[in-house]
Amino acid sequence: MRQFLPRAILLVLLSLSVFGQRSGTERAAWNQPYKPFRVIGNVYYVGMSGVASFLITTPQGDILLDGGLPESAPLIEKNISALGFHLKNVKYLLNSHAHFDHAGGLAELKRLSGAQLIVSKRDSGTLKSGGPSMPAIAVDRVIDDNGVVQLGSTALTAHLTPGHTPGCTTWTMPVVENGRTYNVVFFCSTTVAGNRLVNNRKYPQIVSDYEQSFAKMRQLPSDVFLAPHGGFFHLDEKRALLAKHGPNPFINPAEFRAFIDESQQDFERELKQQQAAAAK
Repeated sequence: MRQFLPRAILLVLLSLSVFGQRSGTERAAWNQPYKPFRVIGNVYYVGMSGVASFLITTPQGDILLDGGLPESAPLIEKNISALGFHLKNVKYLLNSHAHFDHAGGLAELKRLSGAQLIVSKRDSGTLKSGGPSMPAIAVDRVIDDNGVVQLGSTALTAHLTPGHTPGCTTWTMPVVENGRTYNVVFFCSTTVAGNRLVNNRKYPQIVSDYEQSFAKMRQLPSDVFLAPHGGFFHLDEKRALLAKHGPNPFINPAEFRAFIDESQQDFERELKQQQAAAAK
């Protein structure tokens, strides 16, 4: 398997960044324009440099997963147009989790497209109420574990993988590339990212949720690993390889399981540190 920057380093950096990128400079860096491209089958990358967004196209209309930051919305629309598609054709908006860097642009994208927003119940309240960096947005449909969003022959399945947020949702779908079917995983997140794991009165089951999510994700078939941050799945490196017209570098059946293994090790390390601090 081709080696990229060690995952442990990426997980630590991105875990810190989720809540740490408060300055205007850091936030602007995450929102730098990124040239859109086809990943595999009918899946396209239309996100920014630091936060991902994916367009899934069908003859019956399109699906958009994640809206980036609030200021990402016009750039996502521009990326969709650059690929020859139209935001008005988006029928459904989906979300991986209710953090400002992945849900912040959804309200504007919903306004511009008229699409229906489909999210998990446990994240829906956060999206409806909004916050300083995340405009409130109306939820059209709440989806349960193993619920399906379908347009024509394209079907995305929701897998509730809570922990990072209470309603964190990992989505999966099959795609066809050169006559072969591949399983795509749109991972939510399992980084701790500032979450309180010990004595968390607002989210008392957070540790068991993380543990159950790790176990669940190990059971998901995955040939193509995608995620809300490009660094999780080595977006830049794979995009460069894809431009060389060799084998599709996004196809890697071992990658997702290896990522989950390292992420769980990071989680367990953080849990022990928080338990030791609480014991003092």
